[in-house]
Amino acid sequence: MKDGLVLITYADSFGGNLQTLKNNLDSYFQDCISGVHILPFFPSSGDRGFSPLNYTEITPEFGSWEDLAAIGERYEIMADVMVNHISRRSEYFKDWLSKEDKSEYASLFLPIRKVFGTDNPSKEELAKVYRRQPSPPWLDITFDSGKNERIWCTFSEQQIDIDISSEAGIKLFTETVKNLSEKGVKTIRLDAVGYITKKKGTTCFMVEPEIWTILSRLKTISENFDVDLLPEMHEHYSIQQKVSEHGFPVYDFALPMLLLYSWYKKDFAPLKNWLQICPKNCYTTLDTHDGIGVVDAADLLTQEQTDFTVEKL
Repeated sequence: MKDGLVLITYADSFGGNLQTLKNNLDSYFQDCISGVHILPFFPSSGDRGFSPLNYTEITPEFGSWEDLAAIGERYEIMADVMVNHISRRSEYFKDWLSKEDKSEYASLFLPIRKVFGTDNPSKEELAKVYRRQPSPPWLDITFDSGKNERIWCTFSEQQIDIDISSEAGIKLFTETVKNLSEKGVKTIRLDAVGYITKKKGTTCFMVEPEIWTILSRLKTISENFDVDLLPEMHEHYSIQQKVSEHGFPVYDFALPMLLLYSWYKKDFAPLKNWLQICPKNCYTTLDTHDGIGVVDAADLLTQEQTDFTVEKL
C-alpha cells in the first residue's frame, strides 16, 4: 500500500453500508485518506464479522462486491482473513459434521488428538498453552452419526479453529485471496495469525520455525495475486520485530501508549527508544477496533509508567 492515512472501520460504522462509506470518504476525506481497512464484511455468526461463514459473499445489508470495487477505484482496500478459525455455522464445518473423514474439508479442522495424540492432554501440557481464557482451548462436538470429538477452539464457540496449513486450508486461502484480489483488495490482514501453530509441548502460539514456514507459504500464494499480507497480533514488541525481520509489515501497536505516556509525563525517553528500534516497515497505529493496546508496550514502559498512563487516561 502507498504511504498515507488508512481509515479502519466496520462496513456499517461510517454511514451504514459500503455505498454511504464511499460517499462519506469522497465528500469529506478524499484528499487525506489513501486507504481504508474495512473490517470483516462477510456473512458471520458472531463477533461482529470475525466468525465468517465464507469469503465468497458480502453481508447483504452492507452492499455488494460492486460497492466494494467502487471504493477500490479511489482508495486502497485492506480486508481481513481469519486464518485461525471459521464459523461453526459454515458449510465447511457442517459438511465435516455430516461426512466426517469423507468430507473434503476433513483436514481443515483440528481434533485435539491431532496435536496431543489424545483427547485428554495432561495438566502439564495444557499449562504450557497460551490461552485467551481460563477454560481449555477446545470444544466437544457430536457428528451427525452420533460420534463425539474434541476439537480445538481458541476463541468463542462460534469460532472453530482450522489448520490453515492443511490441504483444505491452503485451498481455502488460495481461493479467498484470488477472489478478494479480483474484487480490488490490495492487502489482507491475517487476523489472529499467532494462534495458527499448534504443537505438542509448546505454547501453541507463534511456534518457531513452524510459524515462518506457514507465513512464507501464505506469502507466496498472495504474491501470485499481487496482494500484500499484514500479520496481526497483540503481543510483546519483540515478536513484531521478528515478523518484520521475516519480510512482513507489522502494526506498531505500542505507539499509542508511548505517545500518551510522553504527553502526560513530559518524558520522551521511552518513545525515543522505540522509534530507534521499532520495525520501519510498519503501520503506525493510533487506535484500533480493539482499543488501545497495553500489552504491546510491555518492557517499553515499566509497569509503573504503564499504570501512570492508564490512570491519567
